[in-house]
Amino acid sequence: MGNLRALSCFILLILVVFTTARPKSGPDQKCKSGPVDLVFLIDSSRSVRPHEFETMRKFMIDILNTLDIGPDSTRVGVVQYSSQVRNEFSLKTHSKLENMVKAINEIVPLAQGTMTGLAIRYLMNEAFSPGQGDRPKVPNVAVIVTDGRPQDRVAEVATEAREKGIEIYAVGVARADMTSLRAMASPPFEDHVFLVERFDLIHQFGLQFQDKLCGIDLCSESEHGCEHLCESTPGSYICHCLPGYRLNADGKTCSAIDLCAEGKHDCQQICISSPGSFTCDCNRGHQLNDDEKTCSPIDLCTEGKHGCEQVCVYMGPGVFTCECNEGYRLNEDEKTCSPIDLCAEGKHDCEQVCVNMGPGIFTCDCNKGYRLNEDEKSCSDMDMCNTVKHGCEYQCVNTPGSYHCICPEGQLLQEDGKTCGTCKSSNIDLVLLIDGSKSVRPQNFELVKKFVNQVVDSLDVSARGTRVGLVQYSSRVRTEFPLSMYHTAEDIKAAVLKVDYMEKGTMTGLALKHMLENSFSEAEGARPASHNIPRVGLVFTDGRSQDDISEYAKKAKEAGITMYAVGVGKAVEDELREIASDPVEKHFYYTTDFSAINTIAENLKLNVCPAESQGEVEVKDPCACENLVEFQQATMNSLDQLTQKLASMAARLEQLENQLLSRK
Repeated sequence: MGNLRALSCFILLILVVFTTARPKSGPDQKCKSGPVDLVFLIDSSRSVRPHEFETMRKFMIDILNTLDIGPDSTRVGVVQYSSQVRNEFSLKTHSKLENMVKAINEIVPLAQGTMTGLAIRYLMNEAFSPGQGDRPKVPNVAVIVTDGRPQDRVAEVATEAREKGIEIYAVGVARADMTSLRAMASPPFEDHVFLVERFDLIHQFGLQFQDKLCGIDLCSESEHGCEHLCESTPGSYICHCLPGYRLNADGKTCSAIDLCAEGKHDCQQICISSPGSFTCDCNRGHQLNDDEKTCSPIDLCTEGKHGCEQVCVYMGPGVFTCECNEGYRLNEDEKTCSPIDLCAEGKHDCEQVCVNMGPGIFTCDCNKGYRLNEDEKSCSDMDMCNTVKHGCEYQCVNTPGSYHCICPEGQLLQEDGKTCGTCKSSNIDLVLLIDGSKSVRPQNFELVKKFVNQVVDSLDVSARGTRVGLVQYSSRVRTEFPLSMYHTAEDIKAAVLKVDYMEKGTMTGLALKHMLENSFSEAEGARPASHNIPRVGLVFTDGRSQDDISEYAKKAKEAGITMYAVGVGKAVEDELREIASDPVEKHFYYTTDFSAINTIAENLKLNVCPAESQGEVEVKDPCACENLVEFQQATMNSLDQLTQKLASMAARLEQLENQLLSRK
């Protein structure tokens, strides 16, 4: 208790120095608080403005001027954090005030996110470690100064830090969140949590405690050893215990008074002890009488104290079993009931679809494109091409339960799956940005690499065809290989499999900036804009970006880059839509599970058909012999396609005439 009072005195001194404009104390006026290991944890996220950071810098320097600093008295360390944690100096680095002041003045803010939980874990595992200068049996005190809501979880790690003996003071300014401050700070909160609207209003705290600072009494100024309470007396002290406890023979430690264990109760069945007191309870199947001491047997079924969902069967005092109505079965909890689903259990003879109609009841149905036969169990295939408006431009081909459209030779089926065209998969410059943050996890990162290779398999990769570059990002950005490095799909896929997982944060905005300014430069292999080679960017991420994406997502599309956004798991749909090009629905993909991204790779369409060119511009001489032959061959192919289409139309007309005749 004496140590706690000394620490409270010490922290109150910190707050007074930080919040008042009084002259600094001289060497003879410094507070003799006893040995303390103090670490400042300061928030340098981008929301902390430069003049506010200067206020925090002055705050720490003013505090140092009041402390009895030295290797055997007060040791001080400073750690700053944002999306990452940086140790400015540890408890063992400086033993002189002037060296600490110089180091604080040289701090450069990180200006990123607000990962307070990450910073507290560093504080617990590194800053207060023997290797960094932490001393055994010397109080550990942390002062956290923040202006925003943490972007990660703080409650669990702060609890763990406090359980390791670190006393935490949480100072919140401006945009700080009170709930988060209380989750970080040590109890009682009224002594450890501080929140003001602006940095220049912090002086409101601490003034009321000024007269209590560094008071002299043996309880606070000595290692008294009292386990519960210490009471100062002239020239000495005595120890006391909390109610329900008794002082041991050593005069310092306390033991709980267990009336149950000492037999000092009159409970009939169960005695429940608390320090200096007790309550009575009863065994299962019995209830406490009005005298709150004796017990009586109960019928749990009759009294409704059974929890059975449907039927309670009385088995004796305090004993029962649960049963279910017909058509239901008892669950593993032996209380609730579930209907018997014959469809789910496979106890039916439906050929395709079983529809549950209630406990023990079902009907059969068929998949789309099939009809139920008279036996109400089996199904027959419907000729979809003749029964639905399929919309195929050239020809409809029936398949079991469905259909698909085909095109004449020389033409390709378009994205609508119905019309035909001559646009092929164009030559493109493709840059893939893949998220390598810590939340992806190693096994899922391997699935991401397989996803990339599936995309590569769908492309015509060559030096004059499609070029592929790969960029990985987390808290930083790394070009794995540029557009100019590989010219075959095999080489690209081999390089992808060798990519190492980065981990750390999710700086998607920084990755978009890198793509725009570097990846699509001619220096890294992008072909000149005059060649009309489409530029395509594909962003793969599994979470919310820790920085702003708006500026460079917009600039990328303004620069003519076709942007695709692929999200998995905790990816934010609004961010993906902001990245994707118009129409968004054709450039935005999402799945909840990494194992399903292969489906996205199969459905992903990177076809770009510019009207100006399908590859690099090549001007041909129309009079050259080989070009005349090529033109003649193309003309003959077109005539053959027209002939096939006329034959198909004639066959369709004959089929319609036969149908009309049969109806007559």
